[in-house]
Amino acid sequence: MDLRRRLVGYLGALLGGLMLMAILINLHSLRADLNAEVDASTQLVKVLLAAGQPATSPAQLQALLGEAPLRHLSIQPGPGAAAGESSRSWLSALLGLAPRHEPAQTIRLGEQTLHIAPNPASEIEERLGDTVRLCITLLFYSGATLLVAWWAAHRALSPVRELEAGLQRLARGEAEAALPPFALREFSRVAGAIDDLAAALNEGRAAQRQLARQLIEVQEAERKTLARELHDEMGQTLTAIGVTAAYLERHAGQLDAGRVAECAQDLRRDVKTSGEQLRGMLRQLRPHGLDAGGLASALRELVGNWQQREWGIDFQLAMPPALPALGEAAGLALYRVVQEALTNVVRHSGARHCRVSIGIAVDELRLAIEDDGQGLPASAAAHRGGLLGMAERLDMVGGRLEVAGGPGKGLQLRVSLPLAGEEQQEELP
Repeated sequence: MDLRRRLVGYLGALLGGLMLMAILINLHSLRADLNAEVDASTQLVKVLLAAGQPATSPAQLQALLGEAPLRHLSIQPGPGAAAGESSRSWLSALLGLAPRHEPAQTIRLGEQTLHIAPNPASEIEERLGDTVRLCITLLFYSGATLLVAWWAAHRALSPVRELEAGLQRLARGEAEAALPPFALREFSRVAGAIDDLAAALNEGRAAQRQLARQLIEVQEAERKTLARELHDEMGQTLTAIGVTAAYLERHAGQLDAGRVAECAQDLRRDVKTSGEQLRGMLRQLRPHGLDAGGLASALRELVGNWQQREWGIDFQLAMPPALPALGEAAGLALYRVVQEALTNVVRHSGARHCRVSIGIAVDELRLAIEDDGQGLPASAAAHRGGLLGMAERLDMVGGRLEVAGGPGKGLQLRVSLPLAGEEQQEELP
């Protein structure tokens, strides 16, 4: 059942009950009016019959008139009497309903003289009584309608509190909203949407945790690689420099000019090698000049290095001779995406060909990286890890990542990066 049907059902039941009560009240009022009318008619007949009998005195006739009120008529016995003025109730006086007095008509029955005049005050009192009863009925009807409407709305909207509590549980970081089943279709749909939101939040939190673990692993791997390169390459070069310098220090007074020149050449060679090693490590850690014309050369060097190291994969790069100037954050994001994508191609794809193409649209730079490898597996976990890191990095500079391909169909990465406002983006680490 939905909310509309439930509210209509509640209000329909209320209206039916109130209508039945109004009918009962009107029937009771009608019965009372009929009894009063019959009693007044009977009393009038008694008065007329008594007036026609010779034995009835005016005092007895006046006493008979006092036993029961007449409706719409005023009768006064006696040869010199006149119909008196009808009394006015406080309600008729308050409302300004003054009865109209008509002149009395004199009728003689036997030895009695009756002065009969209309009494509109009786009808006024009757109508005012009906109006009062109607007002009381309407007042009760309105109050009952408000109470039932409030109760129905309170009962029908009570699931909102459960939904609010479920959202608060999600805001506190709980895995599930823990919502009860709802009878109303609208709230069941909202509860289903909240459960879907909870699942999406759990998936996002899991992806965030995986990305954090991956970030730590990448950081440790970079530190390990840097430590190994420092130890194996620069360490040996510096050791050679130190050995040559110590040799010169010990034999400074014994060496001839030729030997000193030879040692100087060795030092110069080792210092040059050390500088090249340092520049290579710095270039690997963070390429410079990506915000102004250096991006194209950095990308060519990156693809060329992979081509030289991986002979089993044919790497191709297609891009304009000059790329538009990007902010440093946007240029670094583009470089890191290409770097991560090529690393994934080498490590996981099993591809034979990989093509990197860059194009310029009206207001954005478009990057496509395509390979003919194994593609992504069908499991959703494959869309995390490196791809999640790429998407997060691009999102920080206003770009977006689209992934296509499936098992055995290769992998296609398409990147869109806006050309305007990159200088306002936050610099990436």
